[in-house]
Amino acid sequence: MSRADLPNPNAPAGRMHIGYAFLRLFTDIRPGEAAKAFLLTLNIFTLLLAYYLIKPVREALLLVDKDAPRIKSYLSGAQAVLLVFVILGFSWLASKVSRHKLITWVTLFFISNLAVFYILHLAGVGAGVMGIVFFIWIGIFNLLVVAQFWGFANDLYDPEQGKRIFPLIAFGATLGAVAGSRVAKLIIGPLGLYNMMLLAGGLLVLCIFLAVTIHGREMARSGGEPSGAARVQDKPLKPGDGFSLVVKTRYLLFIALAILVYNFINTLGEYIISDVATRAGLAAVARGEAENMGVYIGGFFSDYQFLTNILALVIQLFLVSRIFKWLGVGGALFVLPFIALGGYAFISLGATLVLVKWVKSLENGTDYSLMNTTKAALFLVTPREEKYKAKAAIDTFFVRGGDALAALAVFAGTTFLGLSIEKFAVLNIAFVLLWIGLSVLIYKHYKLRRGGAGGFAASGPK
Repeated sequence: MSRADLPNPNAPAGRMHIGYAFLRLFTDIRPGEAAKAFLLTLNIFTLLLAYYLIKPVREALLLVDKDAPRIKSYLSGAQAVLLVFVILGFSWLASKVSRHKLITWVTLFFISNLAVFYILHLAGVGAGVMGIVFFIWIGIFNLLVVAQFWGFANDLYDPEQGKRIFPLIAFGATLGAVAGSRVAKLIIGPLGLYNMMLLAGGLLVLCIFLAVTIHGREMARSGGEPSGAARVQDKPLKPGDGFSLVVKTRYLLFIALAILVYNFINTLGEYIISDVATRAGLAAVARGEAENMGVYIGGFFSDYQFLTNILALVIQLFLVSRIFKWLGVGGALFVLPFIALGGYAFISLGATLVLVKWVKSLENGTDYSLMNTTKAALFLVTPREEKYKAKAAIDTFFVRGGDALAALAVFAGTTFLGLSIEKFAVLNIAFVLLWIGLSVLIYKHYKLRRGGAGGFAASGPK
């Protein structure tokens, strides 16, 4: 812990106590920790705000093609293939430059991509082609920049601090997602699709400024001592790529497999809710209870996303820090798997629209809040190379790999096996049990690393 993280005895007692008393309603934050936590919270808020501003652009561009639903199911495979090369490039760059330059250059690359999309639009490139390219691009962008951010945050805290403060920082991500989706709905009409890209690019510039500012503060805290921890953090990472780290380290491999399995479950769950909602919409139109399918589906999914976001905000604000305190990071791993297990067990008995809506809202709300925070905190006990390179590989390639496997399962289940929605729920139950088993292995290895000196363990097959 640096000197700046210690309480300031000269701070006005009333102001300090009131401010920290308010923050401690949501997480266990201590005097001297608020400034850095606030900057990181603002950083991830801005990052997610930018993403959710252009997320509806993705849908608007792709849905001009009547075959879009089928195309979308296959594009995750293309993303997974491209991510192999993206992660190799990211790992190479991380071994050449310091962390603030890594963040700056990677973010500038994505900003330049948004400018290229705008120029292609001016050149008359059709929305159909643009939609496919932009869909693949945004699926890589949103995973990599968020993984990069959490690698940076892990680099700034030790395990004890991170367990307490990450719930507050993650609230910035949850709030950014909610705010971005609301703002996008208000401005996408008057601003236009491609101007939304430029606005998101401007927000990403602000993210660079915040990251560089946070890095500069940490360098100043080192007191100019070359041997200080901050000086070590300012160096480029050791050579090697994220995939190699994952394959040779059992702790990371179990995390990667758990992420792949969960994204399979989640994506298959999204197919379930889409199918049930479509059937309900057709029945409502046939009975004259809905004007048309577009109105019914649009209204249902708006309510579904709103419920999910509300649950995510409540869980993030009032439960995540307390779960971390009561169960620890390792114990928090099991909350979402058991929610999913119970939810899909109920769906397997009869998939009604109300039931599926609440199950998926609770699942996604817990994922966006508790699970995202837990996944980030698992890397508090890893060396720097694993925080940046391995996390980037896990949070991108293995996420999209799970999506691609789910698409294959849907294709096989509907084309060759004729599976009902209830049978797909049973398939998810089997994968949830696998997920729980992997969580047990992660928990065991997390405890081993957490018990090591300073909470860190050397890279190796542990």
